[in-house]
Amino acid sequence: MPVPSRPREKTSVTTLFDPIQLGDLSLPNRVAMAPMTRSRAGDGGVPRRSAAEYYAQRASAGLVITEGTQPSLAGQGYFDTPGIHSDEQVEGWRAVTDAVHAAGGRIFVQLMHVGRLAHPDNKSTHDTVAPSAIAAAGEIYTRGGMKPFTTPRALAEAEMPAVVAEFVHAAKQAVAAGADGVEVHGANGYLLHQFFAPSSNKRTDAYGGTPVKRARLAIEVVEGIAAAIGPERVGIRISPSINAQDVIEADAEQTATTYRTLVDAIDPLSIAYISYLADPRSELIRALVGRFGGVTIANDGFNEVTSLESADAIVAGGLADLVAVGRPLLANPDLVERWRVGAELNEADSDTFYGGGRQGYTDYPLMSR
Repeated sequence: MPVPSRPREKTSVTTLFDPIQLGDLSLPNRVAMAPMTRSRAGDGGVPRRSAAEYYAQRASAGLVITEGTQPSLAGQGYFDTPGIHSDEQVEGWRAVTDAVHAAGGRIFVQLMHVGRLAHPDNKSTHDTVAPSAIAAAGEIYTRGGMKPFTTPRALAEAEMPAVVAEFVHAAKQAVAAGADGVEVHGANGYLLHQFFAPSSNKRTDAYGGTPVKRARLAIEVVEGIAAAIGPERVGIRISPSINAQDVIEADAEQTATTYRTLVDAIDPLSIAYISYLADPRSELIRALVGRFGGVTIANDGFNEVTSLESADAIVAGGLADLVAVGRPLLANPDLVERWRVGAELNEADSDTFYGGGRQGYTDYPLMSR
């Protein structure tokens, strides 16, 4: 096995409330706001002013990672999600980043191309692309109710540089909007994850057919973004074997080879972090973390809600450097302080997760003083 080019530096700091360096950023704690789709963008995928309030309220987290943000028109899957490819979207995001920075926070924009997890009712183009022309099982919520996923168009090999360029352009736009960096979404059944998995990638060209080739597009995306905005501004999210949204990685050996290829290729770039959505104690995750010399972020809350106890155990056990927290931080803007002092938590209202206005978005109460 290749030896990591950047040996991991072990520290004696083992609590959620200790600072950590992430690239050029000094984070005051090890709680990251997990990316969470909220479907509250305005016309043209432009973040509303309320998004600035929402993210600024949660700026006490060590790192804010935004909701999935499409890098292109074809990359949109759900209605009213924000983009970062137009100048109008940049202006909307600048209000968000300014508000987070004014509140003392740090913010990465997650770049999410959904690939086949889309429906034409939810976006301004009917072009839905994927590694192969295979529709995802299940349905997607549209303004007309639940509808089956449509069959995507298989990307031609000659189109791959354009896909990479879309991600690179979006990353430049995010930095122009004042973001501290970007997170490449390679997880949860979306486009790059679709390339990783043999269930959704039936290609026999340079981007499929073997575990190594299935990792190629994600590697090219990370390399391109790192070259464009600096590796210290780049993170990537992965979810090996999580089998989300009909992207199935059933062959353990092939899955391990694909992700080893990815990690070994991006580690020499010295990117800011790898975030993983998986059991932090799994054999594959431990092997991948051991191969990566940078910061790692764990998210164990895909099926279970992350608790103070589980988050603290991850950091204290050296399983990751930070913990990405979703629903508890959604419902508790001041979660870090609540956890620090042992205060009672607000309950998240699942009825207001997606769409709507202020309710369930910016109206969760702060801890009583």
